Amino acid sequence: MANPPHGGELKDLIARDAPRRKELYDEAEKLPAIVLSERQLCDLELILSGGFSPLEGFLNQKDYEGVVNDVRLADGNLFSIPITLDVTKETIDEVGIKPSARIALRDFRDDRNLAIITVDDVYQPDKNKEAKEVFGGDPEHPAVKYLFEQAQEYYVGGKVEAIDRLNHYDYVGLRYTPAELRLHFDKLGWSKVVAFQTRNPMHRAHRELTVRAARARQANVLIHPVVGLTKPGDIDHFTRVRVYQALLPRYPNGMAVLGLLPLAMRMGGPREAIWHAIIRKNHGATHFIVGRDHAGPGKNSKGVDFYGPYEAQDAVEKYRDELGIEVVPFQQMTYLPDSDEYKPKDEVEQGIRTLDISGTELRKRLRTGQEIPEWFSYPEVVKVLRESHPPRNQQGFTVFLTGYQNSGKDAIARALNVTLNQQGGRSVSLLLGDTVRHELSSELGFSREDRDKHIARIAFVASELTKAGAAVIAAPIAPFEQSRNAARSLVEKYGTFFLVHVATPLEYAEKTDKRGIYAKARKGEIKGFTGVDDPYEVPVKADLTVDVASSNVRTAVHQIVLLLEASGLLSQL
Repeated sequence: MANPPHGGELKDLIARDAPRRKELYDEAEKLPAIVLSERQLCDLELILSGGFSPLEGFLNQKDYEGVVNDVRLADGNLFSIPITLDVTKETIDEVGIKPSARIALRDFRDDRNLAIITVDDVYQPDKNKEAKEVFGGDPEHPAVKYLFEQAQEYYVGGKVEAIDRLNHYDYVGLRYTPAELRLHFDKLGWSKVVAFQTRNPMHRAHRELTVRAARARQANVLIHPVVGLTKPGDIDHFTRVRVYQALLPRYPNGMAVLGLLPLAMRMGGPREAIWHAIIRKNHGATHFIVGRDHAGPGKNSKGVDFYGPYEAQDAVEKYRDELGIEVVPFQQMTYLPDSDEYKPKDEVEQGIRTLDISGTELRKRLRTGQEIPEWFSYPEVVKVLRESHPPRNQQGFTVFLTGYQNSGKDAIARALNVTLNQQGGRSVSLLLGDTVRHELSSELGFSREDRDKHIARIAFVASELTKAGAAVIAAPIAPFEQSRNAARSLVEKYGTFFLVHVATPLEYAEKTDKRGIYAKARKGEIKGFTGVDDPYEVPVKADLTVDVASSNVRTAVHQIVLLLEASGLLSQL
């Protein structure tokens, strides 16, 4: 396929292998397969489309070591992020992965074979070196944590042959391959294109920044947001794309185009900025905006930035000629209320009044329903954000009560359920431990493994209800700290999680047990009973501790209501 004037040589494997599609499809049906994870699918999609040109597959050991050590493939081509296919030892043995083997690469979502890899080698990476050289080595860096906590032990290298594109069901008209985007620019008659990378909503400052860059270079703008994997906690891509669509009419007529990039970000700062520049060149951009702390994950737990504010700009500038794309460095933009304009901060004279709203402040205003001024963002953008981020008193949450059998946690949960239903404003769901065991976990026993599964199921249901805006009250025994923490992590993806320790002493719980369950456990008629022959780990950081031995259910419920009220979850509009 001939390359349009935009960008350099494009390794469009889908176009290259299209004449052999049926042959490859039939072969793949008979081959053993590796089922790809979400991140591996993002990587494969950009390998197949040419977005990662000059790559034609996952890195073999020589290429991997070249990228890690020297920011280059073995043939000398510049490439900054290792694109690797990680597998377990079990997968290697089961699938028969070895040099020269041909293995199908399969989508976990629909079991379609997307490509065939011809294996060059199987190798064990030096993860410590990869972490240090590529990402800086901080153990709190999200890519480093992924490397050691999620990435498998072995990497498989080899070139791939394309069978089919990945199926997407959202924003299909905005998902351009590099070849399609280059042709689109040609159709529009664009000769200079400034690409803007983002994983966040865009506001007035971003619009001003991109328009300034375009005017200075007599170019047009490609808004090219990442819609693959980004940083945990980022706003979902559905909301962001609606924001970009709302913003697009604010550009001068015909200046900007929106295209979506299915990239799995690593948040790799300087290395990632080089990678992003390569990707944008492949998509036909001639210029690329690199902002302050580009693709950085922010600060670690000690409040220290993972990268310097301009390390990414310096890294891309270093390879500017070789990259074949011009870097457009931009400082942070700030608003000048007296002249109603935005300027780069370093261009503002001393003494001139400026206004800014940080990401933290914006999230607070969305959460509390406070005004978001028009100087900061356009009304149509704010409307989209408010639809996806309702005020605090309309958000879902989970109250997770833990304690001994007969500690009063079930009675507190039932009373809280009545109290919240009486107040109204949102649906309320009650997940008692025994009820969930009967309905969802009837096959489980009381081993440590089965208890963890039971809590995981409660957490899953609670997280889904929380995401839907409900108030969830869960009251399992939940004796182990690890499973309680896992439940918190899952629910907090979608709303607030309150751990309430019902710290009624075991002696009181046993003494007031009218059902005689403790007596049966003491006689050995019930095995694995928490507090008798199974441990209960006291929560390390409960949000609230109550005790019905020294108080009562009504008081405990009032304390929980006060906790919810203080968090803004029960306040009236």
